[in-house]
This record gives sequence, C-alpha cells and structure tokens, in this order.
Amino acid sequence: MHVAIAGNIGAGKTTLTKLLAKHYNWEPQFEDVLENPYLEDFYNTMERWAFNLQVYFLNSRFRQVLEIRESGKNIIQDRTIYEDAFIFAPNLHAMGLMTNRDFKNYSSLFDLMESVTSGPDLLIYLRSSIPNLVAQIHKRGRDYENTISIDYLSRLNERYEAWIATYNKGNLLIIDVDDINFVDNPEDLGEIINKIDAEINGLF
Repeated sequence: MHVAIAGNIGAGKTTLTKLLAKHYNWEPQFEDVLENPYLEDFYNTMERWAFNLQVYFLNSRFRQVLEIRESGKNIIQDRTIYEDAFIFAPNLHAMGLMTNRDFKNYSSLFDLMESVTSGPDLLIYLRSSIPNLVAQIHKRGRDYENTISIDYLSRLNERYEAWIATYNKGNLLIIDVDDINFVDNPEDLGEIINKIDAEINGLF
C-alpha cells in the first residue's frame, strides 16, 4: 500500500510521516531536501535555479514512485510528484522565475513520467493557514527558509487548494492542522489515525 502526505512548506508532513510510519510499521520515504544540491542556491537566487531545482525534485520523486511500486511494501511518502508539477513549478512560472521554454520542457517531462505511474492509494492533505505555516517554519529554523515570503506561501496555498479541489488520483483525506497538535497531543494523533483507519478499511 502506498500512502502519501501532501501540504505546504511547514504544514507538518515530515513529522506526521514519521509518526504514522512508527504507528503502522510502514516504511517512510522522505523528501530529498538535505541531499538537494540546488535548494540553498534556489532560495538565494530563485530565477537562476528554479528550473534546476524542480527537475531535481521531479527526478527524485519519480524514482521514489517507481521504487514504491516495485517494492511491494507498505510505504508512506513525504510529499508527492503531483505537488512538484501542479503547485511548485507552475507557481515559479507564474512568478516569472521560470521561463516559458523551461516550464514547457518541465511539463513535458512530468507528462511522460505520469503516463507510467499511478497515484497513491491514499493521499493525506494537511491544510494550514499562513500564520501557522510561518510559525512552524520559524520554529524549525532552517537557514535557507528564512527568505521565504508570506506572499510566496500564500501563492502556494492557493494552488494547493485548487489542486485538492480537483484531485482524482485515489482516496483523499483532508486534515486541518491549525487547530490540532499531533506532535504533543496523543489524542489529536489518535483522531488522525482513526480517520486513516476508516479510509484504509474502505480500500479493501
């Protein structure tokens, strides 16, 4: 089974991935942030590195999807290939940080990848307000994230909501993370697990 967690920067994807992997004994697949050689450069000079960054993420995520399908294991994935293609890349293009030529090339590459892959059995979307995202980003204190603007996060949030509204790749569970604390409150985590159990039971 393939479960994936989607959400904006700072929504809590990685933390929830770890907690659910431990609870269900699923194998976690994390986003390739620390190994990404473009990330820091991108946040310093977005226009120069946008295309390189997005192609790196696309390649990394495509490889993950193939490995998940071939492994036959129960896997929970931190962020999906769809977020790269429907949220981050189009947002950079709309902001003028990725050229028409590069975006067309990128989109063509994604279309090819999508034609040979399928969506997760269950997608968990972590919905969050901008103030909550900002608070979480500041709390984790990654230097390269200090330059992320509220406008950038807002644009991403709008694209997330538009994508989720038309999502049709499989089962979808939406969790509003503003009013819960699944890290420190076991009851909140338990509620999420109950909702996931209901979705998983519906798959079989």
